[in-house]
Amino acid sequence: MFCQHYLLLLLCVGVSAVEVQRPRGVPLTKRQFYEEGKPFTCLDDSRTISFDRVNDDYCDCQDGSDEPGTAACPNGSFHCTNAGFRPAFIPSSRVNDGICDCCDTTDEYNSGAACQNTCRELGRKERESLQKMAEIAKEGFMLKKQLIQEAKRSLEDKKAKVVDHQVSKKDLEDKVEALRTVKETAEQPEKEAKERHLKAWEDQKALIRMEKDKARLAEVFLELDDDADGFVSVAEFVSHSELDPDPDSDGSFTEAEAQGLLGGVDKVDTVAFEAVWNNIKEKYISEATADTAAPVETPQEELREPVSDNDSEQYPEDDIPEDGEEDDEEDEDDDPDDADYKTHHTMPAQEKKDDDDDEGTMPPYDQETQTLIDAAQKARDEFDATERALREVDDQIKNLEKEISFDFGPDAEFAYLYNQCYELTTSEYIYRLCPFNRVSQKPKYGGSETNLGTWGKWAGPEDNIHSMMKYEHGTGCWQGPNRSTTVKITCGTETVVTSTSEPSRCEYLMEFTSPAICQEPRNLDPELHEHVEL
Repeated sequence: MFCQHYLLLLLCVGVSAVEVQRPRGVPLTKRQFYEEGKPFTCLDDSRTISFDRVNDDYCDCQDGSDEPGTAACPNGSFHCTNAGFRPAFIPSSRVNDGICDCCDTTDEYNSGAACQNTCRELGRKERESLQKMAEIAKEGFMLKKQLIQEAKRSLEDKKAKVVDHQVSKKDLEDKVEALRTVKETAEQPEKEAKERHLKAWEDQKALIRMEKDKARLAEVFLELDDDADGFVSVAEFVSHSELDPDPDSDGSFTEAEAQGLLGGVDKVDTVAFEAVWNNIKEKYISEATADTAAPVETPQEELREPVSDNDSEQYPEDDIPEDGEEDDEEDEDDDPDDADYKTHHTMPAQEKKDDDDDEGTMPPYDQETQTLIDAAQKARDEFDATERALREVDDQIKNLEKEISFDFGPDAEFAYLYNQCYELTTSEYIYRLCPFNRVSQKPKYGGSETNLGTWGKWAGPEDNIHSMMKYEHGTGCWQGPNRSTTVKITCGTETVVTSTSEPSRCEYLMEFTSPAICQEPRNLDPELHEHVEL
């Protein structure tokens, strides 16, 4: 249809014919209804009048058919012969209105307008333009045939690759299962050897902790034994208030409570102290540590601020803390004992962390264990590599099958667009069309990319569905729908985006040329010659 239309127009503007007599404003296709000397019947059959009333500047027919060459009927139309160019119809109201609408000037036969016949010049330019378009269409169709041949070869190659990949997939599946068995077999002795090594390390750490605990027990015993008599007495014990078993009762650590911790006796020696130590070691704070960490107490008198009689002076505007600051400070100062509690209870945790650091890191594996680990790791690496290769082959098969089943046109002429992208740069944006994938827009001078739609479907008319592409579900507009793009494909020797626009809010239109849409030129039907007039 594309080339046929151009050939028709070329013939219309270039062929000479004999003028057929008929009333002014009547097209050749309706000449038989206007026979001079015979009564004229309105074309809507509303009435019959004598022929001398045709074009008498008075409207007799409801459809205006009796006045094809005058402006008498408001619903009439005037036919411009436009010999040498394309015939046309204009509303009857434009006849003799002083404006030249027909290039052959026939619409201004009685207005006195100084019209010039421009049909020949317009026809010449039209022929040149149509000739160029016809050449493009012809060349484009030749390129299309090449695209179809390439698509056929590519399709056969892809089908062959699928077969090859299927064979590789089967081999890899078998290999993966075999390597899985090898891996699991190698991992079992590795696991057992690692567990043995870890257990030995845990036992060693337990011994280290036990030795350190004994050393600390002896150190604490010496600290508590103030009189160095080889015993820790109740009096010496109560000096450490952090050991109070019930600090919330009255706030004091009594001798009775201390005696309870010592096992009900007044004093204990080093041997008996071991049982006491297990109950107090998490609470006990070394006297040296307590001295360095003890907070400086501020007399209550200094904490009290003098109260001013003027409230506005008491809280100057510039000194009002931001939201939350005052509450935080009050929370921190509410209970001084909380600070002591945090200090007393974080120290053992820190000491415990230091103890763990003193234990060192786990020693390296022995040669036998390391050999098992290396063998298991090698089996894992081989299994992982083969499993990864299997996934890659499976992905390749899926991608090939998807491409093979895709609708690339009746003869797969659009297949060459797959995995390609084309750009158009305007004064503000860079538009990017990736056929069968997505359309995007990016500011020319920096900024994020906007998705104008992802591939949806072919959306041309039923008789030429592959002439339009629809891309949907793009980035949503502000308080509007998701963006979408319609791509209109026209015949061309090059594959390029020629223009883009936004006819409706968030709905874009792209013009795209491709030889894949070009149609085969056909001979003009002889019956179309009747449209050529002088």
